[in-house]
Amino acid sequence: MATEGAPPFFAEAIVFLAATCVAVPIAKRLGLGSVVGYLAAGAAIGPHGLQLLGSGEDVLHVAELGVVLLLFVIGLELDPRKLWRMKRDIFGLGTAQVVLTGASLFAVARLVGMPFSTAFVAGFGLALSSTAFALQILQERGQLSSPYGQRAFGILLLQDIAIVPLLAMVAILAPGEGPSTAAEIVTEVLIVLGAVAAVILTGRYLISPIFLFLAASRAREVMLTAALLVALGSAGIMHSVGLSMALGAFLAGVLLAESSFRHTLEADIEPFRSLLMGLFFVAVGMSLDVSLVIENWLVVAAGVAIVMGIKGLFLWGLSRGTGSPNSDAMRIAVTLPQGGEFAFVLFTAAVSNSLLDYQTANLLNAIVILTMLLTPLACLALDRLAARAKALGVENPSIETFDEAAPTVLVIGFGRFGMVVAQILTSEGLEITAIDNRPDRIDYARKQGYKVYYGDATRADVLAAAGAGKAALVAMCIENDKIMARAIDEIRDGFPDALIFCRATDRAHVLDLTRRGVDYQIRETFESSVVFGRAALEALGTPLDRIDQIEEDVRARDQERLAVQMEQGMFAGSDRLHKVTPRRRAEDKQDMPAQHNETA
Repeated sequence: MATEGAPPFFAEAIVFLAATCVAVPIAKRLGLGSVVGYLAAGAAIGPHGLQLLGSGEDVLHVAELGVVLLLFVIGLELDPRKLWRMKRDIFGLGTAQVVLTGASLFAVARLVGMPFSTAFVAGFGLALSSTAFALQILQERGQLSSPYGQRAFGILLLQDIAIVPLLAMVAILAPGEGPSTAAEIVTEVLIVLGAVAAVILTGRYLISPIFLFLAASRAREVMLTAALLVALGSAGIMHSVGLSMALGAFLAGVLLAESSFRHTLEADIEPFRSLLMGLFFVAVGMSLDVSLVIENWLVVAAGVAIVMGIKGLFLWGLSRGTGSPNSDAMRIAVTLPQGGEFAFVLFTAAVSNSLLDYQTANLLNAIVILTMLLTPLACLALDRLAARAKALGVENPSIETFDEAAPTVLVIGFGRFGMVVAQILTSEGLEITAIDNRPDRIDYARKQGYKVYYGDATRADVLAAAGAGKAALVAMCIENDKIMARAIDEIRDGFPDALIFCRATDRAHVLDLTRRGVDYQIRETFESSVVFGRAALEALGTPLDRIDQIEEDVRARDQERLAVQMEQGMFAGSDRLHKVTPRRRAEDKQDMPAQHNETA
């Protein structure tokens, strides 16, 4: 009775979660990465394994949303200016890799007897690398922002764009498909351009005002719903005109990269992206027909070697030829030699259009999956070679590591205090990221030329998205003591290497921050009060040397009082408030330099 009343996919969800909880930790413990764990879990529970789940195609339709959300998050990390700076890697290096690799694999397929259309689909489908797989590897290793990581991303982005003309070619090669007249072609082009313009205009002019309105409600679930709506809505617009959903989501992400809500959007989307990407790789693993691979193991093994060899060779050669050092070229070559998730999309479309038969498509899918499984091994082998060379003291430029040393500061709270702090830091040329949870304050700061993002400092995922993991220092400039305390705890737990500098609202707050062990704290009014008092004494005719003496004494008594209060409570040490600073005798002033020199 309980089974009959279970909701749809309830049992399948339990199987999926259980399999990933077992396979993924094991794969990560072995150094193979989480993607390999998902693929292995899918192969184990799929129709060709333990048969706990049915066909992976049904799961794949839902799991493809993970690829969509992945491209949306990646788009958020790229502002248009940065994208324009990457144009050589995207349209130069990326295009050359797809064309040369695809043409070479097409030639190999023709040599083994494949028909022209089949060889075209196989060759260019295998030329595409896995955006999801490679980016997962780069993100897990923390190397996405390294020089070679940025070049690899440029290649992957062009490959994602290339799926659009490749799918169009499949439709053209299939008899009786696609537009047949000039008017139909022009109509389709105009529809596509209209969809792209709709996404661009919406992202540029409508999304930020809508998010400002929603942020004022302080309802996190509404912001989350809006984030998913933006990602999936832009993907749906592109899909409706025959373009890639992932490309639509990426375009929306790029347009929102300059938005004040960038980091919050990324943090809200991330859990859904991770879960759906895991489901995607499980579905891919479920499609691996182990018996078919065993029967044709020589063909599959040769295909894996040819694909990884040709792709790796072109990736290395083109990277070297376009200015990358040997170390970067080798890392690109071992990160991107696998087949990609868009190959499954292309092969499925080719089967539907009778350009590939079922057996050939399965063999090609097996080759793609096995290249995915072998890619982490290639990366691991390069890492071990690097570690071994380092242990031996060998200087080898082909296996050097990458360390980013640019100091960054995360400013939390961008009111009057935070703005002055930011001005001091940027005057030294330091890079800062600022977050605040008040839309009006963000709007004001942006009008002053500062980039401030909407975010909740008590959420570890928002702090991570804002760059707390890479920040050398976190400047806590918020007024609310309780929120600051929760944020400090999150930073200490998640980002222990960052220095924490805090603005204290009053004396009780100073005591609390001291107990929490922050690296630096200062009462927001203390220094201005000291300066105010100095100015008052000077106006009353007090000599400057006497003012200096008073300031020194007041600061010393303030520190003594804080020490007493730490031990005895808030109201202890009040006697130190009312003392008159002793006047220094003239002979004491004359003796001070001499005594100092004797001591030194």
